[in-house]
Amino acid sequence: MCIIMLRLFASFVLALVFALPAQAVPPNVVLIVGDDQGAGDYGFMGHEHIKTPHLDKLARESLVFKRGYVPTSLCRASLATMVTGLYPHQHLMTSNDPPIPKGLTNAQAQKDVGFLKQRQEMIALFEKAATLPKLLEKEGYVSFQAGKWWEGNACRCGGFTEGMTHGDPAKGARHGDEGLKIGREGLQPVFDFLDKAQKDKKPFFVWYAPMMPHLPHNPPDRLFNKYKDKTKSEFVAKYWAMCEWFDETIGDVLAKLEKSGQSENTIVIYLHDNGWIQDETSANFAPKSKRSPYDGGLRTPILVKWPGHVKSGESDRLASSIDLAPTILRAVGAKPSKGMTGIDLLDAHWVASRGELFGETFEHNAVDITKPAANLQYRWVLDGNWKLILPHEPNVKDGQPELYDVAKDPTEKDNVAAKHPDKVRELTKRLDAWWKP
Repeated sequence: MCIIMLRLFASFVLALVFALPAQAVPPNVVLIVGDDQGAGDYGFMGHEHIKTPHLDKLARESLVFKRGYVPTSLCRASLATMVTGLYPHQHLMTSNDPPIPKGLTNAQAQKDVGFLKQRQEMIALFEKAATLPKLLEKEGYVSFQAGKWWEGNACRCGGFTEGMTHGDPAKGARHGDEGLKIGREGLQPVFDFLDKAQKDKKPFFVWYAPMMPHLPHNPPDRLFNKYKDKTKSEFVAKYWAMCEWFDETIGDVLAKLEKSGQSENTIVIYLHDNGWIQDETSANFAPKSKRSPYDGGLRTPILVKWPGHVKSGESDRLASSIDLAPTILRAVGAKPSKGMTGIDLLDAHWVASRGELFGETFEHNAVDITKPAANLQYRWVLDGNWKLILPHEPNVKDGQPELYDVAKDPTEKDNVAAKHPDKVRELTKRLDAWWKP
């Protein structure tokens, strides 16, 4: 009798085990970050001339947030936000570089012992942060850094299991060193990592942030020739060609995922680090774009593709790069770390119920590397279509509040703060509740 009961119990246990759903295979994650590109400078965003067929295809397969933003329009601060899920005043990487010593030019400062020491101190501050690679490694992920990276050695300081950036100041490291070769000089390091991860049967996270279409605007002649007759400005034509060149590299990455069979279980996310409006008379950016508190520097489309999990389409809701880390962590079954205040972009309820977006812009060279308020230029808040920009008086002399209806005035030319004092007061209170320096 006992034997019969044991056999029946064993059969029941086996039946229960086989009835349970199989453990889902963790999704891979590829984060693609453009560098210095305008929010409208894509085919899928309606640009009249720029051709981006690979991103256009990705957009058709993705959930697209056309009203995406980065909280700050300077690359180091913006990239650090993506990898930590924290605002610059939280992760402390507010500026690209330390203060320039008195009496020195920027070029001279790059060789100054004190300046380089402060740069290493900035990296040491960042090294304490809970980055995406560090958090994903706890979930069994391997990770690879390629492209722009300001925070020292990508593995030691960023937590990547592999990376291109050595971060050695003795070898001229600043914002990517060897990593800056990716894209312009091919993609083999990324491909080798993808092959290795597949062979080892490991879920992976890839940081693909090439310095494209960033200066120098030196596209191949075959691409420049496509655009040189579409504008009177050689500088604009070269920038447009760079956008297409960057798109080609993205196509190569996506084709690799498809060919290897990794695409079906990979989350692909695209955005850029800050906006860009090309000056028609020089290689530089025009006002109200990079480094500014205006939409020309802050807007970016945000694309999220996850086959079988994310329905493609366009969302008119607000999204921010502050949301990337919590979105990725929740997608892989992990919890966002303390301090992450972004939402899960794959949760329709959270997206629909979001109120406002916040952001801040800072000096290119810090005044004090440990005190964000010392480097602050502007804080901004976006509530629906109302956007308030508040200057920080110590660093912006004679600045005045600026209020815009970005739906009616997308280039932010008509400051209506004087006409809507109640709205200025209301949004100022929200900004102060978020962060009051």
